[in-house]
Amino acid sequence: MTTANGRTADYPIDTMFLERWSPRAFTGESLSEMDLLTMLEAARWAPSSYNSQPWRFTYARRDTAPWSRFLDLLVPSNRGWAATASALVIIVSNPMMRPPGSDKDVPSSTHSFDAGTASGYFALQAYKMGWRVHGMVGFDKDRAFAELNVPAGYRIEAAYAIGRQGDPASLPEVLRDREQPNSRTPLAQLAFEGSFQA
Repeated sequence: MTTANGRTADYPIDTMFLERWSPRAFTGESLSEMDLLTMLEAARWAPSSYNSQPWRFTYARRDTAPWSRFLDLLVPSNRGWAATASALVIIVSNPMMRPPGSDKDVPSSTHSFDAGTASGYFALQAYKMGWRVHGMVGFDKDRAFAELNVPAGYRIEAAYAIGRQGDPASLPEVLRDREQPNSRTPLAQLAFEGSFQA
């Protein structure tokens, strides 16, 4: 077993998996484009079906021209706390891929799964650099298509707020109690040898 950050894993794992979590309180400090691109570079190296790399990233850093447009895409409850983030990233995936040796695109059944893997790499790289990432599905995906010039047919997967962890007292009272690492379902309820068990 491994214990860190008030969490205990059922089996021995690197402590970074327990230390990484998704806060909402951020300091509002600037994030350099170099640091953000370093996080996205880690995501670029995620595995994908046939190495199709279906993920695409759109982003805005605070105090830049696109910032208010990205922030305005979030639902009000997310916009309130994400306003102190240092950057916002929206991950999009391409549902079509071209297998090796083929001359045409075919549907990919794993594009969302692959984009999710890339987002995990992104979040872990951010953590290793002292930043925190909080994923969200609470944003206007229809508007995002138009305002971010996302091509028709792509899937908008999720939005992410990135920042340095801030003081939970800066959050509305309703969020303060949730501003801590949470637990996970025991592995015995998630992994089954031989066949699925309900």
